[in-house]
Order: sequence, then C-alpha cells, then structure tokens
Amino acid sequence: MTAGQSPTTGKEYDALPARGEDFSQAWQDMRADDSIQYAEVAMPEQAPPPDWWVNFMDWLSQFMAPVGRFFVFIWPVLSWVLIGAGIALLVYLIWRTFGPDLQAKRSRLEKPEEWVPNQQEALALLEEADRLAAEGQFDEATHLLLKRSVGQIAQARPDLVEPSSTARELSAEPRIPEGARTAFAEIAGRVERSLFALSSLSANDWQAARDAYAEFALEQKSLGDRALAR
Repeated sequence: MTAGQSPTTGKEYDALPARGEDFSQAWQDMRADDSIQYAEVAMPEQAPPPDWWVNFMDWLSQFMAPVGRFFVFIWPVLSWVLIGAGIALLVYLIWRTFGPDLQAKRSRLEKPEEWVPNQQEALALLEEADRLAAEGQFDEATHLLLKRSVGQIAQARPDLVEPSSTARELSAEPRIPEGARTAFAEIAGRVERSLFALSSLSANDWQAARDAYAEFALEQKSLGDRALAR
C-alpha cells in the first residue's frame, strides 16, 4: 500500500498534509470519501416474542421473587453455612484420600491382645467335630471348626467381627493374635475348597484343620494328634 491509498479500500487519495499543515482539510476530505462507511448501520427490527413466552416469563418472575427475597434475607447466615460445608467437604476428601493408609498404619502398630478360647468350649468343640469326622463327614467337621471359631472370636472381640466378615478377612486381621490368624487361614482354606471348588475333604485335610485349631485353642499340639479312630 502506498502513501496515497486508503487503508480500507486501497483507493488513491491525495497524500496527507505534512506536519504543521491544515489537518482539518485532510479530515474533511477523508470524511467525504464515499468508499468509507461512517453512518450507523440500521439493525433489522426483531419480531416480538410470542404472548405465551411473555406470560411465562411474567409468571416465573412473580414466582421466583419471594425466593429471591428469602435468599437475600438469609444470606448472612447462608454464606457461613456454605463456607462450613465447603470446609467439611475438603476435610472429607482429605480423609478419604489419606485416612485408610493412616488406619492401616495404626493397626500395624497396635499390638494384638493375646487370648485363647475357653478351654472347656474348645474341648467340647473338638469332641463334636471328632464325632462327625469319625463318620467320614470331614467337610462338615472342618466347617464346624470354622463356624465355631468365628463365634469364639466374636465373643472375645466383638469389635472385630461384623455380619459381613469372612474367614479370609479375619485371617488377615492384624488385631487378632498371630496364632488365631494362622489357625483361621488353615481351616478357612479347606472350607473354601469344599464349598466353592466342590472338592470333598479328605482325612488328611480334616487332621490338618484340627491340629491348627487345637494348637492355638489348647496350646498343646498333643491334643491335635489324636487319630480319627477315637
């Protein structure tokens, strides 16, 4: 573009006067250029909205007016409620993110309370299970050991056993003594195989489960060495 062209149309026009000359004349010449639009553009008239829309907006404004006045009235209190809710939500999200790890770490640091089932109850359980095993019902005998063991733990530590707790979860619970966890893992593994794998337990399976329970509950391996022919 040369000095004599319009920046909009590229049309040739006389060069602007030099510094100190009459700029008013240059401005009038530019305004007289028909190729440059200075007049306002007339916007087309918009069709008015339909009556149903106008009526609806009137009804909505009348309906929402009391609600708006109510929020304006309670805003000093509502603002603090919203701030408190935001802080509570933030604390909740932080706890959901880091809480499980902190609880797991605390559980590992807690020393489990040492306990064993009542000796008379343990002996009675073994005698009842031995009768089932003597009849060749090794699955039922092993399952009985597991079910009664869960009941003994629930009685001693009701805070650890919930209706949804499984033997596998209890065998991994760090707050249960190691001996009990070992016995549960031994018994539960065979019961799961019997129930879910549909695999009947053998005499050796029963003896292993019995030994695990007797070693923990009675703290003497010799009671677990009784053969099935009792």
